Amino acid sequence: MTTKRIALITGANKGIGFETARQLGQQQITVLLGARDAAKGEAAAAKLRAEGLDARALELDVTVSASIQRTADKVAREFGRLDILVNNAGVMTDDQTKKVSEQSLSAWRTTFETNVFGVVAVTQAFLPLLRKSEAGRIVNLSSILGSNTLHSDPQSPIYDFKLPAYNVSKSAVNAYTVQLAYELRDTPIKVNAAHPGWVKTEMGGEGATMELADGAKTSVALATLPVDGPSGAYMHLGETLPW
Repeated sequence: MTTKRIALITGANKGIGFETARQLGQQQITVLLGARDAAKGEAAAAKLRAEGLDARALELDVTVSASIQRTADKVAREFGRLDILVNNAGVMTDDQTKKVSEQSLSAWRTTFETNVFGVVAVTQAFLPLLRKSEAGRIVNLSSILGSNTLHSDPQSPIYDFKLPAYNVSKSAVNAYTVQLAYELRDTPIKVNAAHPGWVKTEMGGEGATMELADGAKTSVALATLPVDGPSGAYMHLGETLPW
């Protein structure tokens, strides 16, 4: 078995996930790029290999149980453990022309299927492999838009950004992070939620202020925490955010 650390990043064929894989790979970590589209995943991994990184693609749809189990079995066979899990895959399906009370139930269900249930399902499948790591790390991609404290403060910068299905899904990710960190408190595994920032991606849109390289920094830092690092925290670039 390899002595190099092994990291799995979901939704890693583009955007923040791809940049997270790149930066972890630059730290001599083997990166497994999870992607729903196998061809896109392989193209992304090939790009990182061309940069001299140890990158491999895995076909992984976080909303499909069979896909998750196949991937977990493959990682178990090939590596015997997992050191880092970055639950990066996410969607935003809110209709921004509609009010909070007008968002369709289908938007809520689609959002939660990936952003919440996908995170739980993938984590459950890979936790046995993470337990075999000497220093397992789980990073759940959240957002500052998941902060109930800031959403209820008229003076906060996100007060008017009410995208309910997306925002509440990230609040749920935060809550799950706290619950799982409690379970794993007496193990070497650390579980944290990351707000990447408002990053220039397809989801971030034209107004985004952060470059991809900076948007991946929080995930990478939490994925490589030292033994005395936090667990059950909600972080952005080293700062703790209000729940």
